[in-house]
Amino acid sequence: MRFPNRKLHTAVDGDDSEVSANFKNPFVHELRFTPLQKLKIAVMTVTLLPVRLLLAAFMMLLAWPFAFVATVGRSEDAVEPLSWWRWLVDLALKAIMRAMWFSGGFHWIHVKGRPALPSEAPIITVAPHSSYFDAIPVTMTMASVVMKTESKDIPVWGTLVKFIRPVFVSRSDQNSRRKTVEEIRRRACSAGEWPQIMIFPEGTCTNRSSLIAFKPGAFIPGVPVQPVVLRYPNEMDTISWTWQGPGAFKILWLTLCQLHNPVEIEYLPTYTPSEEEKRDPALFASNVRRIMAKALGLPIIDYAFEDCKLAMAKGPLRLPRHTCLLEFARLVRCLGLKTGVTDQVLHEEAIKVHQMAKSKLDVEAFARYLNQPMTKAVQDIFSLFEENGVMDVKEYVIALSVVCRPFRYLETIKLAFMMFEAQEDGAVVEDELATILKTALGVGDLAVSDLFRAIDCKDKGKVTYDDFCGFMEKCPDFVEQYHCLQDSELRHFPSESQPSTNGFCGDFSPSDLNLYSTEHGKKKD
Repeated sequence: MRFPNRKLHTAVDGDDSEVSANFKNPFVHELRFTPLQKLKIAVMTVTLLPVRLLLAAFMMLLAWPFAFVATVGRSEDAVEPLSWWRWLVDLALKAIMRAMWFSGGFHWIHVKGRPALPSEAPIITVAPHSSYFDAIPVTMTMASVVMKTESKDIPVWGTLVKFIRPVFVSRSDQNSRRKTVEEIRRRACSAGEWPQIMIFPEGTCTNRSSLIAFKPGAFIPGVPVQPVVLRYPNEMDTISWTWQGPGAFKILWLTLCQLHNPVEIEYLPTYTPSEEEKRDPALFASNVRRIMAKALGLPIIDYAFEDCKLAMAKGPLRLPRHTCLLEFARLVRCLGLKTGVTDQVLHEEAIKVHQMAKSKLDVEAFARYLNQPMTKAVQDIFSLFEENGVMDVKEYVIALSVVCRPFRYLETIKLAFMMFEAQEDGAVVEDELATILKTALGVGDLAVSDLFRAIDCKDKGKVTYDDFCGFMEKCPDFVEQYHCLQDSELRHFPSESQPSTNGFCGDFSPSDLNLYSTEHGKKKD
């Protein structure tokens, strides 16, 4: 597999120009330090870090009684007039939180633009979302946020969370997501009575190299929103907390070891949706994203939260950081080719392809195989696999299995062997094994000669699925050990990862927008 001659769309100077993609995976962050930087971190670890941790903890504990008093007896479902003493508590908490950030090295927070009033923009959309440090604008405004339900049960933190009257969501409960959007709509249409809701529409953290697809949840109410962009112009990016890269505690450690951590918060003009955008939240989200990308000078790319699963997958066949499968996942999602794909569907498709007299197809035949019209997306999928004007549809099935079952790589390999194996002995030869592995990893080339000889210890010139699995159990790091990848592709996604979502604001967008578009008199197809 290889990247097609694709472009990243950018929104610079108001046009829809395209720039060549020097692809950077938005879900991966890698930190490399010089010897001098390592020495500085070591010194800060034993001098500055303990002081900052103690001060931050003290500020959190100091804030707790204020938040506790302010939330006692307060209704969770109705807004109440802001009394003078709650107004003072609000000011005190903002001051304490600002002191906490200051103690962590966020000395100067540069704010540009004018924050809109709740009556002008009930919803604030913030991007790019790259870290839990994105909570800075939340504590500065005490705006409500969308948070996981479990957050309110955390000692101390849960009380502080309840003070800002968040909208709680359970990521695993579809009914909860629907109720969340309904609650956001109710608050957004209260004519400024409720506090503003601050939402991170990307739904997950990235490395700020681009703006990924916005979830439509913040845009379903169809009310004016104020876009807010964040910048961390640090010399070393110790801020980004992505799905693959330094973990939460390492990011905290490295950031607190920096003498100064600059932050820029820019409030863009309030965006009022048109009637068409009110009917189409996806269009509303896309247009707001384009404005924010223009302000940031970043490209936009239609990767989404669902694509993070590929970055999270572990094991012997964990994906290289420049894998083409992320682009493949985006394309099949755009065409709806993942919908309804089950283990049984993949198995039947593999049998069908194995029995095909001719599995190498040109682009027209491939479009017919997919039962799709000839579109740019179909051509881009074809170009991922194309060699000399044709592609092997077996590779498409392997790639589809990986993106639909990213955590079950052995089942994908078994499926691939079934399509390539000879009927008499169920074995594959070296070239076929190379095709299977390079497709499963999403790379353009793979050196498997040494690996194949190691698996084929009896020198039969072919290997079976059982041979491969037995070897993989003995040598799980075979990709590195046998130098299968080129040096430029050798680095895998870093081994540190977060077992749960890394977003400050959870993904709450409902999967079925039709439930929410009927109020506007139109259903989306």
